[in-house]
Amino acid sequence: MAIDELDGRLLELLAREPRIGVLEASRRLGVARGTAQARLDKLRATGVIRGFGPEVDPAAIGFPVTAFATLEIKQGRGGEVRAHLASVPEVLELHTITGQGDMLCRLVARSNADLQRVIDEVVGFDGIVRSATAIVMENPVPYRTTPLVRHAAHPHTAHLSPSDSPSSGPHRSPPPG
Repeated sequence: MAIDELDGRLLELLAREPRIGVLEASRRLGVARGTAQARLDKLRATGVIRGFGPEVDPAAIGFPVTAFATLEIKQGRGGEVRAHLASVPEVLELHTITGQGDMLCRLVARSNADLQRVIDEVVGFDGIVRSATAIVMENPVPYRTTPLVRHAAHPHTAHLSPSDSPSSGPHRSPPPG
């Protein structure tokens, strides 16, 4: 779905202030409350906005180690492997991929030693043939969508503003999908 300048401004406002009400958003955007509500409804209905839940930082709840695991799976076992990985609480994301491996998981753990336990739980499933794991050392550009929203709303004028720099703001995790 293409977004226009007003959609972009609304999304940026919601990214900065996720708890803002529709009336206040309409006031700040200089549009009628009904217009702001209709745009918000459209963005939700089309899947542009996937949710309004809290963004939880795994490190803040005791899981400071992040790693990515590339998994090779047995042919025909994809559904079973997906179900297995969905049952492991420390698996935050799972993507099917091209190239080396079949799936890419983002994992968290309480420590490096605990990461071994998580990896053992992940690969201890018969449908997984091989894995390769990389531990995250630093996250200099955390997950973000505001620069992309700005570019989509203004494809010829969008650029990184100081508020989008990797060193500003809290860590932003991808929304659950």
